[in-house]
Amino acid sequence: MEYKCFYESAMGRIILTSDGENLTGLWFTTSRFSELCEIEKEQFHEELPVFHKTRRWLNAYFKGQNPKIDVPMRLSGSAFCLRVWEILKTIPYGQTITYGDIAKQIAAEQGKAKMSAQAVGYAVGHNPISIIIPCHRVVGAKGNLTGYGGGLDKKIQLLTLENVAMDAFYRPKRGTAL
Repeated sequence: MEYKCFYESAMGRIILTSDGENLTGLWFTTSRFSELCEIEKEQFHEELPVFHKTRRWLNAYFKGQNPKIDVPMRLSGSAFCLRVWEILKTIPYGQTITYGDIAKQIAAEQGKAKMSAQAVGYAVGHNPISIIIPCHRVVGAKGNLTGYGGGLDKKIQLLTLENVAMDAFYRPKRGTAL
């Protein structure tokens, strides 16, 4: 059974999903995963302990704090996606990394000469637990604020909340998610 509830943030409504013990999803309801935002009566369980812990984490985060990631999570994906998501969790609060940097790290780990930044982009774009697993901290080469499932405005708001110096980045004219 999948359980769901909403979290109201200053940046918009967020949906939380759980298997009953672990957080399995966290998206803005305006994201490209918005079809997951429908909640049937038997799925709505805002009192689950994991939802309480996630709300506490989000409350601290949206107050501009850097809370420790202590929310139990269950991630489902390919080995490659799981590795990318683990790398995302290591990006420090208030800092960014490029898709290419992640690709170079994985290539080095696998003993390969190179890895596709586009493959990394696919994995980042399919991160099921946004914000806590900070995919918004990944930017394109040369400061391109490419892609974010919740929309580029949300990505900019999240980076600004973390006091990232935004003058080094630019919004692409086209060719990015939302």
